[in-house]
Amino acid sequence: MTFNGEATPPLRFGRIVVMGGGCYGSWYAQQLTRAVQRGALQAEEVVVVDRDPACRVAAVQASGAYEGLPLRVACAEWDPYVAEWLGQGAAALANDAMVPSPLMPHVCLDWLMARARARWPQRTVRVAPLERTPPTPWERASPDGRHYVSFATWMCPVNCIEPARCPHTRGVRDWSMPPTMRQYVEDNPSLRGPVIFHCVHRTYGVGMIDAAAIADADRQLAGYAASGPCAVLVGTVSHCHGALGVLAID
Repeated sequence: MTFNGEATPPLRFGRIVVMGGGCYGSWYAQQLTRAVQRGALQAEEVVVVDRDPACRVAAVQASGAYEGLPLRVACAEWDPYVAEWLGQGAAALANDAMVPSPLMPHVCLDWLMARARARWPQRTVRVAPLERTPPTPWERASPDGRHYVSFATWMCPVNCIEPARCPHTRGVRDWSMPPTMRQYVEDNPSLRGPVIFHCVHRTYGVGMIDAAAIADADRQLAGYAASGPCAVLVGTVSHCHGALGVLAID
């Protein structure tokens, strides 16, 4: 791959885990295949996790697509697969990444909750509702205490890479969710953190979260809760959108 006449090295990963093998997962697999074929990406393994062995990715792969992509479909529920994968620890996951689905549950928060319950079986671990409304143009609270936020009040395409100039407004994108959430915690002294899982667009429109950062959050959470009850803001976010939850450990 070249840029301005100069060769650029490909992105290199160990395992890339794609959450879901349906319409979004098949699009991500297609884009990752293009990236590999054009020299922009190298991966030891791409794993698409879906509980349906006949999901769209499996069917497309059987037809001969995804040539050159070291892809396999793992027939599993998301939570147990993520628990086994992330349980290896941050060091073993240094070159791995997760490709989240836009419509998936907040699996990173679920994983942290499971880890907290295993570490402190005598304590109550729960998702608490946000005490204050997040400062974003669009936000919605769900019945389970989680909160969904966005800087967009319009429908964004799945392949938007959140560039410096917003394709919708045609103006400078002067917003970003991670610093907004850090400021939110500073303005709410009852909260610790935030623990942020930032989905960054890496190649051919595919956004990824570094697996080591997810695994290391377990260590961060253990530090917060070691001395007593705490409430930690956990967010899986891109620059423009996010899923939030307050992980309360009593």
